[in-house]
Amino acid sequence: MSDYEQQQPSPPRRGKVLEALARAERKMFTRPAPKSAKAQVKFLLTRTKDSAKDLADRLGVSTRTVERYRAGKLTKPQKRLQAALVEATESEWQPQVRAQAREQAATSGGMMVHVVAYFGFTASGSSDDGRERHVTTTISPTYAAQILQLQGDGATEEELHPIVAEAITESYFTDWGTRCHGLVADFTHVQSIEFEF
Repeated sequence: MSDYEQQQPSPPRRGKVLEALARAERKMFTRPAPKSAKAQVKFLLTRTKDSAKDLADRLGVSTRTVERYRAGKLTKPQKRLQAALVEATESEWQPQVRAQAREQAATSGGMMVHVVAYFGFTASGSSDDGRERHVTTTISPTYAAQILQLQGDGATEEELHPIVAEAITESYFTDWGTRCHGLVADFTHVQSIEFEF
């Protein structure tokens, strides 16, 4: 690895909620995204109008490294670069398919969430000690739209947790507002989470 590559900051890693949203989008793809580093670099170069410098800046590597992957001289990226390639490729792959799935979730279909996390509660006059729960529930289109908007705006994992907790509270714990008025759920220590459009 060159000195330039060692000096580049690692791209931020996605948290569990953001990764779950990315996995849900991948399931909607009608064609598989490129798998090899060479194919991913070639695809991403089409998105940067063939600018190796722009792609190198995006991935946090040198222009020379991008050129070597494009030519097939390098084939096995280190974990950090491999993760950056996968994330960048998936974020650019089949934008119309992704947009249609997101539009449907935000307007009519909502999303399904499967989560194993630590939930604690506070409500008017009572509280329930937190514990790990396995929850599967539907998130309304209103909350789906908010979650997807935050994701699209580059929200962090910490910024997404409150809205996901609120969505789960509404649909699972308060049964769409028909019981437990004023209940607020804390949503922490996510063990696993999956979304479905």
